[in-house]
Amino acid sequence: MIRVLLWIAAVIFMSAFFGVYHFLEPLRSETLKLTEEYTEIPQGETFTSLCAKWQSQQALVSCLPYKFYSKLYPQKFTLKAGIYKLKNMTVVSAIEKINLGEKADFTFTIIEGDTYKTVVKNLQNSAFLIFDIEDTESARFTQFGNNHPEGWLYPDTYHYEGATRASALINRAHQKMKTVLSEAWDKRDKNLPLKTQYEALILASIIEKESGEAAERDIISSVFHNRLNKGMRLQTDPTVIYGLGERFDGDIKRSHLREYTPYNTYRIDRFPPTPIAMPSHDALIAAVQPAQTDYFYFVSKGNGEHHFSKSLKEHNRAVRKYILNQK
Repeated sequence: MIRVLLWIAAVIFMSAFFGVYHFLEPLRSETLKLTEEYTEIPQGETFTSLCAKWQSQQALVSCLPYKFYSKLYPQKFTLKAGIYKLKNMTVVSAIEKINLGEKADFTFTIIEGDTYKTVVKNLQNSAFLIFDIEDTESARFTQFGNNHPEGWLYPDTYHYEGATRASALINRAHQKMKTVLSEAWDKRDKNLPLKTQYEALILASIIEKESGEAAERDIISSVFHNRLNKGMRLQTDPTVIYGLGERFDGDIKRSHLREYTPYNTYRIDRFPPTPIAMPSHDALIAAVQPAQTDYFYFVSKGNGEHHFSKSLKEHNRAVRKYILNQK
């Protein structure tokens, strides 16, 4: 009698097991038909409410089997808040991803030579980023320790999760620039005409805007160092353009070179008051480790490269050749 009961119990158990297996197995292959690339899971979201949203969006057939599944494995249906990339996943895989907190990865890139204004505009247009930057004069200086923000963000690609604050990315880029600048300054050549790290940052930003070819950066740097050592003005167009701001229409004129602004290095001695862009690591190194040359002038050849000259006479010939198209 006992054997019969055990056999009946075993049959019932196996039947129940295979019944549940055949009930749940199709769930593992059902695709979550979401139209949006990303799904936001707010704090406190439950699987019941999330599944109801998906069903109303016709992303899945029915929530009923998944509710049953969640009763069997409740620990797998606890949801972590965040932004997730779930499109074209199976429903079960999507739930597992949310349960594990495998949030979507977003990136923001600061490009070498970007200005602070450009960086802020790009942050404002970035996906799933909380834009919390007050772009006022006082707010800028406060965030950067009473320094002007220009030049203080390190060009790089920064990864972030959805709902990250833009100010947090700014802070990361700022801290990295301070570190890289300090490291470059510690490796500087002796007897440079640079008084502070900040002057190195300013010069690096000018080198960044002047150099179309990375290989020329240390030579361009040598020109500026040679001019500083001789007490000559830097006379570099990118600083003039920066000083003109929105008035610059793409064509630098003689009147612009004569106009006084704090950034017109044809009119002021040594450096403008701030950097003019975000310099790269290579530009920072070039600023503190210039090539050893006798050059005092350079002019663009129009192909990203420059012609370097030791004398004004030679420079004027190069200007006639490359700028004025005269032989």
